[in-house]
This record gives sequence, structure tokens and C-alpha cells, in this order.
Amino acid sequence: MTLANRATPEGTRRYAERLQATIPREHFRSQQGLSMSTIGLGTYLGHWDERTDQMYQKAIERAIELGVNVIDSAINYRFQRSERAIGAALKRMFDSGKVARDCVIISTKGGFFPFDGEPPRDARRWIMENIIDRGVAGPGDIVGSHCMSPGYLEDQLARSLANLGLDAVDIYYIHNPETQLDAIARDEFLRRVRAAFEFLEEAVGRGRIGMYGTATWNGYRQPPGSRDYLSLEEMVEVARDLKGEDHHFRVIQLPYNLAMTEALMLENQTVDDHQTSLLMAAQRLGMTVMCSASILQSKLARNLPPFIGEALTGLDTDAQRAIQFVRSTPGVTTALVGMAQRSHVEENLKVARIPPAPIGDFFKLFSDDDSEGMKAEG
Repeated sequence: MTLANRATPEGTRRYAERLQATIPREHFRSQQGLSMSTIGLGTYLGHWDERTDQMYQKAIERAIELGVNVIDSAINYRFQRSERAIGAALKRMFDSGKVARDCVIISTKGGFFPFDGEPPRDARRWIMENIIDRGVAGPGDIVGSHCMSPGYLEDQLARSLANLGLDAVDIYYIHNPETQLDAIARDEFLRRVRAAFEFLEEAVGRGRIGMYGTATWNGYRQPPGSRDYLSLEEMVEVARDLKGEDHHFRVIQLPYNLAMTEALMLENQTVDDHQTSLLMAAQRLGMTVMCSASILQSKLARNLPPFIGEALTGLDTDAQRAIQFVRSTPGVTTALVGMAQRSHVEENLKVARIPPAPIGDFFKLFSDDDSEGMKAEG
């Protein structure tokens, strides 16, 4: 395994420099040694059919042409079809020489049962035949439709690499690990996290992933004391206990947008006995933050309050303003946007042609009068 089979500092820098005639340098942020675009393409939404597969392939290719070098997926998205669409799009681009593997940062996730191509007629039977009977995981490892045991993650990573047509992914997330807290005590949860991290460190050593993280929905946005609350410091300590400061737990993903501002506004994390927000905690702990649901599955793509447009200038649509809000937030590296249509890619990537909003303009959104208006609209 060579570094050319993954994104590299030189490759991602070369990609950014190639676009500098039309895209300002502020569109790329240096994180974990890589130049990452402040807008990334997500692949969660859409029907499990050939038409949507083809739409995603065209959207991915166009996004890479227009300045996106962060592509995000999960094995369960559209029953493995999103990963396969990414793989097909990347193969065409690599084969044509339009982009090289070392320029593009590919992330995926494992944790939920993926099924295969479509919903099975009998989900229980599918789980028995594909998970339990094969010895991938035991019944005690499973909570609902979720599992993060080492054997299960080994199986899912291998499937993801085959789907993507890659030797390695750049970021591998445990998908919504807080799901396990629905059924197990916190000390057992941390034991399972440790076992998963140990496997992922080994996968880094074998060159199958570049770094790993946790992609969550609720965990990092909850108040301390909630059953599914996650402490980022606690998670980092698990990684440090395994590998010291050389650990590869370096990325987290959570929803953040105009309607879900907890990452910035809620001081629910503790670092060195100091209460702080998730974004500030991540900065102190050396973690990169990727934000999902940037336009909240299109709910923020229209009818935003006028004051948002007054603060976030130079944009034509509310979808663009919602994306600009996320990518302009201090501490955010990439705003992930689900885009299955080429036309949406072209509209949304107009945001990349201007720098993120200046800090003064960004914090105008949180003046007393305007923030109350935003809450009322929400």
C-alpha cells in the first residue's frame, strides 16, 4: 500500500492550486495534513434505483470539477448503492485523468446493517445469514440494527472498499455509536468503543484507512447526563490510551445548520475541567469537524428570514446562504451537502467562488433581535 492510494498533502494541495483561478484559497482548509474543501458532497438521500445511481455519478463528477474534494457516504446509504455510485464516478474520473486518487478525500461509515441494493423481504433472515451465521458478529453485539464490534467493522470496511473500488478510504467513521447506549451501560459502551478503535488503529497500520472518527446525529449535541450523550474528551482519551498522541481518531461528524446550532451554541463539552462548546472542544483536542445536514435535507433551501441574507451577502439563493453559514462558522472544516442532481451541484458550488463570511458578518446573525427572529422562524 502506497500513499498514492489515498489522499495526500501534495495531491490535495495540487487540486486546490489547479482551481485557484476561479476559487479563492479560503475555500480550502488545511486539516490533518490535507487540503479539504469547505463544501463536501453527501450521498444519504434518494431512492434505491438505477436512475438515482446515475444522477449521483453525474453529480459527483461535476462536484469534483467545481471544487469539491471531500465526498462522504456510508455503507447503508441507499443499501450500498451510494458507495457504488461513488466508485463508478471515481473510476471514470481516474481513468480519464480528470482527477487523481491522491487529490480526493473519501469518507464512509460502518455501524448500521446495510442490506444489499434494496430492502430485504425478511430483514431478520438477512441478518442471520449475512451477519450471525457467518460469525461476523454475535447477537450480544447488536443493538437494534446497529453493531460496532471489530469483526463487524472488518466485514463492513471490506465491503465498502469493494463498493468504492478503492484500496483505502481516507476517513472511516463509526456510524452513530451512541445508538448502542439505548441498550447497554456506559462502561460497556466505552469498552466497545475501545475495541472498535483498536481495530481501526490496526486498519490504519495496514493502510486500509487514513484516519478514523465518529459520525453522530444526537451524541455530541445532547446535554451531559442524557443517555445518548457523548463526551469528545472521553472518546479522545480512549484513543490516547491505545496509541498515545500518535492515535488516528482525528475526525468527527455531526449535524449543524441554521436550525441546529448546538455545536456552536451549547456548552455541553468539558476539556481539562473547562466547560465549552463542541466546536471549541474539538479545536482544543486537535479534531477536525465535518458538518452534515447543512441545508437540513432542503428544509433550509428557501424562506429564510431576510436578516440572514443581509448578513451573508453575495449569494443568490437561500440554499447558498445556508451553506455559507455552516462553512463560515469558526471551527468547521467542511459543510456536507446532499446533492444528487447536477443542477443542485452547480447552484450550490457558486458558494465556493466567494470566501467564507468574515467573522464580523457571521456573528451579526447572533445579535439579540436577529437570533430571536431566527428562533421564531424555526
